[in-house]
Amino acid sequence: MKYAKILWAPSKYWALSTDKKDTICNGVGPRGYGFLIPDTIWGLRVTEAADIHDYMYYAGTALRDKTKADDVFLNNMVRIIEEGTWWNWLKRLRCHRAKWMYKAVKHFGGPAFWAGKGT
Repeated sequence: MKYAKILWAPSKYWALSTDKKDTICNGVGPRGYGFLIPDTIWGLRVTEAADIHDYMYYAGTALRDKTKADDVFLNNMVRIIEEGTWWNWLKRLRCHRAKWMYKAVKHFGGPAFWAGKGT
């Protein structure tokens, strides 16, 4: 939780036990296939942003909750990039990748959001 002070998350996320967090959250990519998508953007770890996104998908119940989770994911990745990157050229590359990751969850994250919700 290197960047916990600068990231936004629901208060219930920060209160999760380690066991509960491990059950809900799995970093970047779908559970079981995360090895296909690294938890880094050009060497910068964004796992905490992805875990917050996973929790918000787990806790969400309506389409507006998915939209908020996706927006928070992008916002948190940009916060990590701003805090963890010295060179502007690398910031631009990392932000470009973060936007790509945001578009991926925005357009293809529906099944993950609705999984287990009985809809």
